[in-house]
Amino acid sequence: MSKTIIVLGSGLVGATIARDLAADESIEVTIADLRPENLAKFSGEKNIRTVQVDLTDTAAFTRTIAPFDAVVGALSSAIGYATLRSVIEAGKPYCDISFMAQDAREHSELAKKHGVTAIVDCGVAPGLSNLLTADACRQLDEVDDVQICVGGLPKNRQWPFEYKAPFAPIDVVAEYTRPSRVVVNGEIVTKEALCDPELIDLPRAGTLESFITDGLRSLTDTIPAKNMCERTLRYPGHCELMRVFRETGFFNEETIDVRGVKVRPIDVTSTLLFPKWKHDKDEAEFTVMRVVVEGSNNGKRQRHTYDLYDEFDETTKLSSMSRTTGFPAAIVARLLAEKRIDCPGVYAPEMLAEDADIVRIIREELANRGVTITETVIEL
Repeated sequence: MSKTIIVLGSGLVGATIARDLAADESIEVTIADLRPENLAKFSGEKNIRTVQVDLTDTAAFTRTIAPFDAVVGALSSAIGYATLRSVIEAGKPYCDISFMAQDAREHSELAKKHGVTAIVDCGVAPGLSNLLTADACRQLDEVDDVQICVGGLPKNRQWPFEYKAPFAPIDVVAEYTRPSRVVVNGEIVTKEALCDPELIDLPRAGTLESFITDGLRSLTDTIPAKNMCERTLRYPGHCELMRVFRETGFFNEETIDVRGVKVRPIDVTSTLLFPKWKHDKDEAEFTVMRVVVEGSNNGKRQRHTYDLYDEFDETTKLSSMSRTTGFPAAIVARLLAEKRIDCPGVYAPEMLAEDADIVRIIREELANRGVTITETVIEL
C-alpha cells in the first residue's frame, strides 16, 4: 500500500525533499505552501500534488494534513515551533528541518500523549552531525572530545568576501553574533562567536578556516563528552573580516541616528552586503563536514572521524546545501511513514543512532544519492 507524505514549504530544501520522495513510486507526495507562484513550479511533475494553505491557520492546517501518513517541515524559523505543536496535536509523525530558537523537545510529553514521533533538526548540521557524533559515542565506553566542523562555500573564491550564503544571510549573521555554547571539562561554557580561529586541511576542500559558533544545540545534554564544540568553516580571512564588521556595529539591531534619520545598522548591512552573498544561478558550491570523536573502548583510546564532501549537482541542478539538508529529512520521513522509526516523543537526530541499523540505512540511502560519508577509526 502506498504511503502518503505532505511537505510543508516549497523553498529550495522543501522542493528537494518533495522531489526525492516523489522518486519513490510507493509514496504519494503533496507539497503545501501559501504562495501559488511557488506551487506553480511543480505543475505537471509526476507524483507531486500541491495544495495552497495558510500554514498559520490552525484549523485549515489540521484539515490539510489529516489524510497523510507523515509530515515534513521545511518552514522558516518564525513558524517552525508553532507548526511542530500543531502537527503533534493532529497526531501525525513529523520530520523537521526548521531552525527553532526554542527547544523543540519541550513538546515531547505532548507528543507522547498523542502517540507522535517527531524528529527535529533533521538536516546536515544540525542533523547528520548529531547522528554521526552519537554513532561514534555508541561505539565508545567513554567520550572525551567531540569536534564538529561544517560549512557551505562557493567553489570559486571571489573578492571581497569569498563567501556566498547557502541559506538566509540574516541567519548567517546570527551565527556570528549569538553567544556560542561549548563543553569544557564537562561543563557548558559560553564563548563569543567567531573566537578561537584555526586552520584545518580537509580532503578536496583544501585549507579552510574554522571558528567557534553556536551549533551544538541538543548535543550539550545528550552526549556525555568532556569537551565538545562546533566550528564553522570558511575560506581563510573570513573570521577576522566578520569580527571587524561585528565590532564596528554593522550587525547591531539597535536604532541609531544618521543625520536625523533613524536606521538600524543591520538593515543597512542587509541592503549592501547580502546581495554580494547571493549565489548566482547554478553556481558551483560545496558542503564539507568533519566530525571527530575521541574516547576509549575496552581500555584503548580511539579516534572516530567522519568526513562528508558534496558538490552542486550539474545533472539535477540541486545545490549541495539543499541536497545535504533535504535528503536526510526525506529518508527519515520515509522511515517514519513506514513506522520503522516509531517511538513517541520529540527527539533530536542523535536519538536515531541508538539503532545501528537506522544509521546504516540513512548512510546507504545518502550514498545512493551521491552523498558519501567516509569513516575512519584509529587507535591512539
